[in-house]
Amino acid sequence: MKLFFELEIAYIFIAIFFLIVTAIVTTRKFSPPNSFKKVFPPVLIFLIIAIFSHFKVTTSRMAEVESEFLKGETVLCENRTKREVSKSIMINDKLGWNLKDNIFSNPEYFKNFHSARCVKMLENMKKEYIK
Repeated sequence: MKLFFELEIAYIFIAIFFLIVTAIVTTRKFSPPNSFKKVFPPVLIFLIIAIFSHFKVTTSRMAEVESEFLKGETVLCENRTKREVSKSIMINDKLGWNLKDNIFSNPEYFKNFHSARCVKMLENMKKEYIK
């Protein structure tokens, strides 16, 4: 449950905002009668499905990234702090990175990376990296 809120809290707040807007708009005088009853439930169901789908996709990607890392493969993580250099960083256990509680960390690097913000390195990227 902690991981769910850690990954989805921003989307939950956005969904709450959309539900508030939907409730306000559908209860005004200019809205047709019973529009709240007709519009609010489908919007709620759509947002719930979207949030849980996003969580499922994200956690499956995290599991894939973590298993690749544990096999000794290189993974790419998003680096938003240093925009003048590369926007992604290559993470591998041979480079001193370790994985604990979904977080990649390296004592020689100033920032940790959550595995939700990483992807496995594709085969064609590996060929370019090896050159």
